Amino acid sequence: MNKAELINAVAAKNDLDKKSAEKSVNAVLGAITDALSNGERVQLIGFGTFEVRDRAEKKARNPRTGEIITAPATRVPAFKAGKALKEAVAK
Repeated sequence: MNKAELINAVAAKNDLDKKSAEKSVNAVLGAITDALSNGERVQLIGFGTFEVRDRAEKKARNPRTGEIITAPATRVPAFKAGKALKEAVAK
């Protein structure tokens, strides 16, 4: 499912027009993005948790030249599925 299909599904389930559904989906995604960019954790009970994890500096190989390079430390978004989501997918 892509973003357009998600908007259509939200519109259909809530008897909304597509513009309202798109605004709602964009608002939710924007709020999650803003929270993560501020280093906050977003926990949606029954669905899962979005958080920011620190990735350490590491040695890597440039596949084109074979040269060993150092990949810098960085922060990456991560998602951990909640119990209810895991159970729904397992059925």
